[in-house]
Amino acid sequence: MRHPPDLPQLDDQQFDAIAALAYRECGLKLEHEKKLMVQSRLRHRLRALNLDSFSSYSEHIASRVGFDEHRLMISALTTNVSQFFREAHHFRLLSDRLMPLFRQRIQENERIRIWSAGCSKGQEPYSIAMHLLRSEPKLATADFKILGTDIDPSVVAQARTAQFTSLELHGVSTEDIGNFTVSCGDGQSSRRMCDDLTRIVSVNELNLFDDWPMRFAFDAIFCRNVVIYFDQSKQTQLWPRFNRALTTTGMLFLGHSERVLSPQAHGFRSVGPTTYVKCDDARVWSQ
Repeated sequence: MRHPPDLPQLDDQQFDAIAALAYRECGLKLEHEKKLMVQSRLRHRLRALNLDSFSSYSEHIASRVGFDEHRLMISALTTNVSQFFREAHHFRLLSDRLMPLFRQRIQENERIRIWSAGCSKGQEPYSIAMHLLRSEPKLATADFKILGTDIDPSVVAQARTAQFTSLELHGVSTEDIGNFTVSCGDGQSSRRMCDDLTRIVSVNELNLFDDWPMRFAFDAIFCRNVVIYFDQSKQTQLWPRFNRALTTTGMLFLGHSERVLSPQAHGFRSVGPTTYVKCDDARVWSQ
């Protein structure tokens, strides 16, 4: 297949340089069969930088002045696909197993913390918030926070608006839309999450392979359809970090095609489809 002569082409050496940087920066594994995808997604970065070749781009990202381009490159290469209430069984497990503890925490004025790692535009953390407030409205005034993080600054900016189109709201019930969203008044049928939810959910940029600034433990961590992009070596780096970031009764939720291999070696025990708890809490999780 011939390409228009004005479109820059990515050769194997340039691909290898980009793939090595992506892996080093965030554990993103790019196989050679993804070369055309990488070429297509990065062409707009060349245009933004007024560069006419991938050779120039490779030199740029390898230079000191090109350091800020790293995260923009990763943003272009990562896939941000999400939807509300995806994998509904996880939400049921969350409330079935942790809601009694949360109600006790509310009475004792103790904090409740949940982390959505790889939150994309925010559908996941807002789904968690809606689901739990539906079960226990008192969470709206409790010490209850959900942190959403993503490596992509563009989707973080979108998530912070808490605004979604009618198409993006697919999967949200009419009742939840009425109870938890308000019209944006833009004539486009877009809606914004209500104040009760935006007080609970905050979103920040974070690379999972950098230091984590959070200094408290989470009652649940959702990291779904994220580690599938990492090789086994990078995944193995994350499991003990997630384990340490959980409370004793905490739960880890992964995507439908993701698994913690040898979970006991990393301090986990499976309690449901792609759902894990810490091994050292037999008192709480024994059936």
